[in-house]
Amino acid sequence: MRTSNPIFSRLGGANRDAGPAGAYPREPLGTSVGGGLTGGYGTNPYAPAADTDTGAWAGRSAVTMDDVIVRTATTLGTVALTAVLSWLLLPVDEANIGRSYGIAVGAALVAFVLSLIQTFKRTPTPALILGYAAFEGVFLGVFSSTVSTYISPGVIVQAVLGTFAVSAGVLIAYRMRWIRVNQRFAGFVAAAATGFLLLLLADLLFSAFGAGNGLGFNSGGLGIIFGVVGILLGAAFLALDLKQVEDAVAYGAPREEAWLAAFGLTLTLVWIYLEVLRVLTIFNSDN
Repeated sequence: MRTSNPIFSRLGGANRDAGPAGAYPREPLGTSVGGGLTGGYGTNPYAPAADTDTGAWAGRSAVTMDDVIVRTATTLGTVALTAVLSWLLLPVDEANIGRSYGIAVGAALVAFVLSLIQTFKRTPTPALILGYAAFEGVFLGVFSSTVSTYISPGVIVQAVLGTFAVSAGVLIAYRMRWIRVNQRFAGFVAAAATGFLLLLLADLLFSAFGAGNGLGFNSGGLGIIFGVVGILLGAAFLALDLKQVEDAVAYGAPREEAWLAAFGLTLTLVWIYLEVLRVLTIFNSDN
């Protein structure tokens, strides 16, 4: 079973030279709610094609939760550091706004290209992942500074706290098993995300071709509702990501897969931050 996150979908790849057979997690994606295998992980997806007793796996270690935590902290720390530096070094005042915007747009494009390259690579490359994090941080720093300076002062702290709150809520709900992450859940999230992105694309097209405020997703009550839906989707992505990490650890995925986990979690958390920022900005502007 693949998640909606393009990076974490790699963690569910079929039979590759990745790791020794491991025990099934409590409810791997691809099982029914009752636990019977219905597809997806019919066998250990990280078991090598050859017999593991032949020694083909010798010298390679399996990923642990500590590996994922350390690499995720490194990746998110890179995003945060470059965001702060770009906020301080690329001011959005009248004298520098053109240069700052140009650098931010360029950084966003580079981050997008790096993310695509890593997504389609067969193996994780730490340099690509950290490069993505650095350029993403530059974009977020300038964008956040612009919102705080010209639209809603003080909203960035609220958005960061909101992102932490959403993430903590999902983590608690997941660990307490209040969220049942299974095949049906993943299918629902994929369908909802497709509809959300199509509406977002339509809004951008209407705005680009002279419809002013587009479909109205960036202001008023409709904008707040759209943003809340985006936050809920981000929370669902995060639950899928957590499940995929848990499965990878339980199945004995190779240790380098921790970088893909860090990359996927970073993408999801950036999504949540931007949607929280959208809702707070609209709410504060309306008041």
